[in-house]
Order: sequence, then C-alpha cells, then structure tokens
Amino acid sequence: MTTASVVIRTYNESRYLGQLLASIRNQVFPCGSVEIVLVDSGSTDDTVAIGQAFDVRLVRIAQADFTFGRSLNVGCEAASGDLLVFISGHCIPVGVDWLQNLVRPILAAQAVYSYGKQVGNEDSYFSERQLFRKYFPDHSMVPQTGFFANNANSALLASTWRELRFDEQLTGLEDMDLAKKISGRQLGIAYCADAPVYHLHDESWGKIRLRYEREAIALQRIMPEVQLSFGDFLRYFTSACLLDFGAALQERKLHRVAGEIVMFRLMQFWGAYRGNHVHRVISRDMKNRYFYPR
Repeated sequence: MTTASVVIRTYNESRYLGQLLASIRNQVFPCGSVEIVLVDSGSTDDTVAIGQAFDVRLVRIAQADFTFGRSLNVGCEAASGDLLVFISGHCIPVGVDWLQNLVRPILAAQAVYSYGKQVGNEDSYFSERQLFRKYFPDHSMVPQTGFFANNANSALLASTWRELRFDEQLTGLEDMDLAKKISGRQLGIAYCADAPVYHLHDESWGKIRLRYEREAIALQRIMPEVQLSFGDFLRYFTSACLLDFGAALQERKLHRVAGEIVMFRLMQFWGAYRGNHVHRVISRDMKNRYFYPR
C-alpha cells in the first residue's frame, strides 16, 4: 500500500481551503491512503481553524523564515508518505480521480515528478486563462521533454525529494529549479492532463506584478542566460495583447475584457522586466513584499 502525503502551503487561504480539503478527502485512491499536511506561515483568517476541522497535520513556519522552497521542505519533513503531492491553497481538484491520475506516472515508474493541468473559471482573468491553455494543454506528456513543472498541482517521489530537496533561497519557481535538476539526471517528468485543478487567483494588479517580478528574479538563478530588454518587454506585451484580443473576439467578449487584457499583460511583462533587472541581494523588506503583498 502507498501513502500519498498532500502538502499545502497556506497564508490566509480561507476562501477556498474548505472546498480543497473536502475534495481531497473525497478522492478515489484505491492504491493506498492519503494524509494532509498544512504548512501555515502566520494566517490571520480562518485558515488554521478550517484545517483543524479536517484533521490535517498542521505545521507552522514563521513569516520571517518563509520562502516557497523552505515551506515545502518543512512540509515534506513532516510527511510520512512515499509520494509527496503539492497543491496550492487556492486550487480545487476538478474530479475525484485527480489524485490517482496525478501520481499514476510515478507509480508506473515512468517519472519521479509529475504535474497536472490547471484551469480557471469565469471569475478568472481572461489572459490568465490563456496562459493556462498555453502551459497546460489537453494532451498528457509521459514523460515530457524539458523541465517545466508547477507545484500548484504536482507530485514527487519522496526518495527524490530527500536526495535533491527544494532550493530555499529562490523567490519562486522552486518547481522549475527541481525539475531542471531531475532532467539533468535523466529522471522522468510527466505532465498529466487528466489531473486538472481549478487555480483561482484573487489578485489585484499590484499583486500580479509582484508575482511575475519575484518569479523573474528566481529565473535569473535558474536560467541566467535569459535576459529581457525593454524592447523585449514592449514586443511581448504588444503581441500578447493582440493574441488575447483575437481570442476574446472569437468568444464574443472583447468589449468586456479588452481593458482587463491590457492591464494583466502590462503587469505580467512589466513585472518580469523589473525582476529580470534586479542584480542585488534581496532585502527582507523586499521579500516581505513578494511573499506577503498587501
């Protein structure tokens, strides 16, 4: 029998956490048992109470010690499973077969790291739904080429984590960093289109910019050869807006989402440009802005 430990990072995730935990408890997982590990970094809402109502294993981490990689490592250390499953506190599995489909390539020894499809809903930003369609297509790749992965919806062999662990210094993209290491060792990474989750961001424009900024800072560490000039910013921003306008026109909603498209893509690429040009040690105040934006 296999134990799957579902590790969830939380900070004020009360809006969707109850639905997420209920969905995990309802998963069909005939090959073993499921435990839930909640790693909370100082929530001030009902997040902890909701987790306790579902009898999760609660682990706390101080805000001053938080990074994405460190919180996952802490959660993995508290987990007892052969499989480590990661899902964002604002994601909800689409069906009851999410878990078994996500871990199937690992159980079949086709991969040591897998990640699943992400979709938005009608409340999601239009451009974000286009990004989900780009990075999470309708067909699975087992194994895939390249080292893209995303810990909002992923699974990892526990023995692989113990050997490689997540980088605790990165401001984001700890999943891509680990996937790059796994790919370099010629271990398998799988994309599972049949393990979808709703990924529900409730972000202001400023939070979107900060998210892409901190991810661009991390990308410098992972792929230092990637450079983004101001001309690149203008070109990518313009082309992304035009592509989104075309998609919205086909869906007969351009008049409703045109302004939203411009703002989302501006925050995305301006944040990426700014982050790509940070060449100094990140201060604690700056980290707080990235990890705990107001």
